[in-house]
Amino acid sequence: MNHGRTRFVAGFLVIPVALYVIYVIAPYAQAFYIAFTDWRGVNASPRLVGLENFQRLGADNVFWKAVGHNLILLVLMPILTLGIALFFAFLLNAGGRGGTGGIWGSKFYRVVFFFPQVLAVAVVAVLFQQVFRPDRSGMLNAPLIALGFEPIGFLSDTRVAFWSILAVLVWQAVGFYVVLFSAGISSIPRDLFEAAAIDGAGGIQLFLRVTLPLLWDTIQVGWVYLGIAALDVFAIVWVMTAEHGGPDHSTTVMAAEIYRTAFQYFKFGYASAMGVVLFFFTIGFATLALRLSRRERIEF
Repeated sequence: MNHGRTRFVAGFLVIPVALYVIYVIAPYAQAFYIAFTDWRGVNASPRLVGLENFQRLGADNVFWKAVGHNLILLVLMPILTLGIALFFAFLLNAGGRGGTGGIWGSKFYRVVFFFPQVLAVAVVAVLFQQVFRPDRSGMLNAPLIALGFEPIGFLSDTRVAFWSILAVLVWQAVGFYVVLFSAGISSIPRDLFEAAAIDGAGGIQLFLRVTLPLLWDTIQVGWVYLGIAALDVFAIVWVMTAEHGGPDHSTTVMAAEIYRTAFQYFKFGYASAMGVVLFFFTIGFATLALRLSRRERIEF
C-alpha cells in the first residue's frame, strides 16, 4: 500500500519537478558554466578561461561601486520600508482609542497605500522622473524656484541621486507591507489589546509589547523579501537615471552592470561571473537573515 501511495505521489510530482529542473536549475547551471568562458553571445564555441572573469571582477571599480550601493540598499530599504509600514499598519488597525480599533477612514487609507503596487515599475520610474525634474515642471523643484531657491538635481547631482532612488524604492514598496501587516494585526485577538490598555499600556507600549512580538514571523518574511529585492534592483535605476546608473555611476547597482556588460558590451561570460557573485550574495543574505531573526514562536 505504501508503494502504491509513493507511485501515486511521484506521478503527480514528476511533471512539475521536470519543469523546475528545465526552466530553473538548468539556466542556473548554464550561467555558472558561461561564467568560466569568454562567450560574447554570438560565438558558437566559447573558450574556457577558468577563473579569469572572477579575477577581473576584483579590479573592476565600477562593479564594486555597484556592490556598495546594493549593500546600502540591503540595510536601509528593509529598515525604512518595514518601519514605515508597521507604523501606518498599527495606526490603521490598532491606533484607535484603547487600541481596540483603527483610526477613522482606515479602509480608505489601505486602498491609498496599496495604490503604488498597482503601477508597473517602469510607470513608477517615469512618474518620478517628472516629479524630480530640475525645472518649474518638477513637483518638488517648482516651489523652490518660485521662492527664489536654486533647484535641486535629484537625479543629476551625484550627492543626491542615490538617495532619490532609495526614496522611490521605499515609496513603491511600503503599500504592500502596510496591507500585509494590517492583515497580521487584524488576526490578533482584540482581547489582548484591551487587556494591555486596561493595565495602563499606551500606544507605544501596545506596539512594542503586543503588536511587534506577535507580528515577528511576518516581519521576518518581509525582511528577507525586501533584502532580496534590494539586491535585485534594476528597472527603477535603469529607467530613471542618466546613463542608466549615473551620473558618474552614483546610482548603479549590480543588476544594471550585469545587463550593461551583457547586452551593451556583449561580454556574456563576464556578465555571468557578476551574476554568480550576485547569486551568492542573495543566498548568503537570506540564510544569514533567517538565522539571526529566528526566535521562539508566540502562540495566541
